[in-house]
Amino acid sequence: MGPSPALLMRHRIMRNRWMTIGLLVVAGLALVALAAPWLAPRDPYHGQLVVALREPSPAYLFGTDAQGRDVLSRVLFGARLSLAVGVTSQVIALAAGLTLGLAAGYRGRWVDAVVMRAADVTLAFPSLLLLIAIAAAVKPSLPVVCLVIGLVGWAGMARLVRGQVLVVRGLDYVHAARALGASGRRLVTRHVLPNILGPVVVAATLGVGGAIMAEAALSFVGLGAQPPTPSWGAMVAEGRDLLRVAPWVSLFPGLAIGLTVLGVNLVGDGLRDALDVRA
Repeated sequence: MGPSPALLMRHRIMRNRWMTIGLLVVAGLALVALAAPWLAPRDPYHGQLVVALREPSPAYLFGTDAQGRDVLSRVLFGARLSLAVGVTSQVIALAAGLTLGLAAGYRGRWVDAVVMRAADVTLAFPSLLLLIAIAAAVKPSLPVVCLVIGLVGWAGMARLVRGQVLVVRGLDYVHAARALGASGRRLVTRHVLPNILGPVVVAATLGVGGAIMAEAALSFVGLGAQPPTPSWGAMVAEGRDLLRVAPWVSLFPGLAIGLTVLGVNLVGDGLRDALDVRA
């Protein structure tokens, strides 16, 4: 008798060195975000002009910005916002995409046609331009950013779910359950859904990195979290005119964005390898 699927997946995860690094990065960032009020050396909202644009030093490890605010403290608090937006927006995208994808794949006919045409329309627009257009139409705020990113991301998730459902619903065990009188709801919840969750979880994990980048882009153009809320994208935007005299203002939040997205993507790639039945 061979090892159980759960044990096999655990072995693949532990064997994957890059995924381990990604998990450490994501876990570290999550801890930093939770402990930001205690780790931050100064108030991220309060600045003193007398210390504006101070270079990185033992007193200010990441330097200060044009308003004399501690960049390290703002980067730490920015982690809370970025991770919250990334996770929340993907939960919205997952809920909408999973529901509509299941309906389209299992029901078919006009339901499939309507959902897929709506997905086609959403995917026809460049995602960043669509995000900017929707965010510009309403008053920018953190809940609006999460909702906008989630609603723009539903189409790709729905297409993935629909494709997986079309494969699974044609398998023998689904036909057998239907022949034994299982209802449509039971077929979906007990036989179809559990067998499509692997690719969906991987896509949602990778989507968190994309959502963090999308939030940074919106904040960079002023349509994300509004000042004085610490946001990595907004901090990069604040320092773009200071690159020659104070590059640290943009450098450290930019590195934080890159490190976070890299960690999330490493976890997503590792999950994809661990859930691959052909490996």
